[in-house]
Amino acid sequence: PFAIKDNIDLAGLPTTAACPEYAYAPERHAAVVQRLIDAGAIPVGKTNLDQFATGLNGTRSPYGACRNAFNPDFISGGSSSGSAVAVALGLASFSLGTDTAGSGRVPAAFNHLVGHKPSCGALSTRGVVPACRSLDAVSIFALTAEDAERVLAVAAGFDANDEYSRPLAPHGFDFGRAAGFRFGLPRQKDLQFFGNAGAERLFAASVERLKSLGGTAVEIDLDPFLDTARLLYGGPWVAERYLAIRDFFDAQPDTIFPPVREIIAGGRDISAADTFAHLHTLRALKRTCDAVWNDIDVMLTPTAGTIYRIDDMQADPIRLNSHLGYYTNFMNLLDLAATAVPAGFQNDGLPFGVTLIAPPHQDGPLLHLASRMQQAVGGKLGATDHALPPAEPLSLLPDGQVRLAVVGAHLSGLPLNFQLTGRNARLVITTQTAAKYRFYALPDGKRPGLVQVQEGGAAIACEVWEMPASQFGSFVDGIPAPLGIGKLELADGSVVNGFICEGIGMTDARDITEYGGWRAWLAARKNDF
Repeated sequence: PFAIKDNIDLAGLPTTAACPEYAYAPERHAAVVQRLIDAGAIPVGKTNLDQFATGLNGTRSPYGACRNAFNPDFISGGSSSGSAVAVALGLASFSLGTDTAGSGRVPAAFNHLVGHKPSCGALSTRGVVPACRSLDAVSIFALTAEDAERVLAVAAGFDANDEYSRPLAPHGFDFGRAAGFRFGLPRQKDLQFFGNAGAERLFAASVERLKSLGGTAVEIDLDPFLDTARLLYGGPWVAERYLAIRDFFDAQPDTIFPPVREIIAGGRDISAADTFAHLHTLRALKRTCDAVWNDIDVMLTPTAGTIYRIDDMQADPIRLNSHLGYYTNFMNLLDLAATAVPAGFQNDGLPFGVTLIAPPHQDGPLLHLASRMQQAVGGKLGATDHALPPAEPLSLLPDGQVRLAVVGAHLSGLPLNFQLTGRNARLVITTQTAAKYRFYALPDGKRPGLVQVQEGGAAIACEVWEMPASQFGSFVDGIPAPLGIGKLELADGSVVNGFICEGIGMTDARDITEYGGWRAWLAARKNDF
């Protein structure tokens, strides 16, 4: 069962975008809804939102403010407010939202959920009421990162009838499952918590948690990202919001919620010259921001620096809402993917969340790392009493990578390792084979041979690397006999490509199985001399 934000079409129910006067009766489901129904998902209803998906707080609706799943005095976050609360309270297994400025991430943080904002274009927006047509993304709320990945794998797909649709490309190196990865950490002066010391402490704990999972922090300058964020409501994209409902807005402006009307009205007077000036500014900022990814695999930020009471938000709707978008508004302008993940609770019992950010098409690695972070935090599912279950590793999205287990001279720091690193291979994990192998030093003394046996086998130390599939053929072509590549079983039962040895290679080879690995054998041989 899943819930649908009420700016996404579900045939048989009106689409209101939280504006009754705007409502219409769709004749068919939105493309993304149809894909889910075709896969067996069951729509259970539509959910409240900030009107016309304009807001990050969940209070801008004539149907009433959506309340936080943990404390009804506080905001739920928006604009996908009802979609988040429905999942947090256990009313739906997952839900669809939209995310142009953070609407799929802020409500996730405030309701203890995983909120995935896919790469732009990965989920069709055909049948979705536009906010900013060129920036809109359908988002996913789920109780776990694994659930979000399952939904994404079904919902994603190229739609030839959506001019902004594009297929998810293979994601390449899976930093989410790697033994080591680099994460961007904003400079201390760039972090804003708007007086919320509890949120600041929880973010510091999240940084340490990510380090414990193998991450190396790399300090980054957040200024160009923040400069980009300011363009969203200070540039021509407000005019795009106006364009989306221009005829209705001009005919019935008094029917629109006051803060929403104030924002959208600002788009009527933006000139073509101003539009191009801002597009040029964005292009320059994007080039600067893109360069950051040369030094990091993923970025970590708070999802929102603080949370507000409903009364406070309604009393100061524009300024406080802008605080909520501090870490989110740049995302789609820069064509990034992001996953919001729970990161603990403040002393007042309200959830806090962080966001993992990466370049487009990195959805799989983001969700895999989000799963590891969620497991490290533990706790309950959403606002329910159900405990977070153990993670179930998934690989449902295309990666374009080949995993390869190495046991000898290709190990890290050894003479042939350059043949991996020179092909952009990355170390995933250091582990062992299943206890099914005998290990031999070949006569040249420079390479080992691994042979599977029915009895008397042992576990042999190995490293698993990921290599772009486009590089794998040239690597295999350079392997001299009697070695080759076959299937190798690891200690956890998984099977990957790995080095094996022809039987003829065992002639005059020395059995070194007792040493448990090539490094141990090299060390023992060195000591002999």
